[in-house]
Amino acid sequence: MNFLGFSFGKKGNKASKHKSATSSASSLATNSSGTHGHSSQQYQQHQQQKPLYLSSPQVNNMLVRGNFKTITELPKYVDINEWLAFNTFEFFNHINLFYGTITNFCTSQTCPTMSAGPGVEYTWSDSLSKKVKLPAPQYIDYMTSSLENTLNDESIFPTKAGPDFPRELPSVVKKMFAQMFRLFAHIYHVHYDKVLCLNEEPHFNSLFAHFISFAREFDLLDRKEIQPLNELIDVMSRNGVIC
Repeated sequence: MNFLGFSFGKKGNKASKHKSATSSASSLATNSSGTHGHSSQQYQQHQQQKPLYLSSPQVNNMLVRGNFKTITELPKYVDINEWLAFNTFEFFNHINLFYGTITNFCTSQTCPTMSAGPGVEYTWSDSLSKKVKLPAPQYIDYMTSSLENTLNDESIFPTKAGPDFPRELPSVVKKMFAQMFRLFAHIYHVHYDKVLCLNEEPHFNSLFAHFISFAREFDLLDRKEIQPLNELIDVMSRNGVIC
């Protein structure tokens, strides 16, 4: 899969954690203009009330036109477990790459909690199943390590001919999608300005739309889990991007 401009090997390749990307952030150019029926000042005030990722034109910046239905539905003659495994591996690698480009801006000082908008703070369950608050970079490090270990577990994601996928694979994938969604939510709510400065928003928005479309197709995310980005999902759905 390389529609985002990145290439990965086949499913047999092992997953790798993110690495910091050294990119020079370009200045974000903005144009101030009035709209019909509103003064420029009123328009700007209206835009400022929205999260940056919901503002125009950023919310409509995509690499693709149309929706992701044709590349999310199960292909003919392909085993559903193989399809779930392949796409989980690909989504993990893509979101990892994006986080790598903004990881220098996600520190214990800038992100003391794993937040995703007002009133949303994710906690990590330790070895004793006790929920603890962690700085976002530490939470994300634990999360990506956990996902990587799961993807590299041959008893869950076999890469050699012979072993079958376990019966619990769909439930394992569902838990992994919930964790990956949290990383999307954190980036959108806290670091989207950096995504814009790096001119990554068409790629990032397209990846998110593909991710949500796939999750909908196979019922991998609960309504409660997607609440932090409900507005964005609604906009993309109305625009026909998310199927």
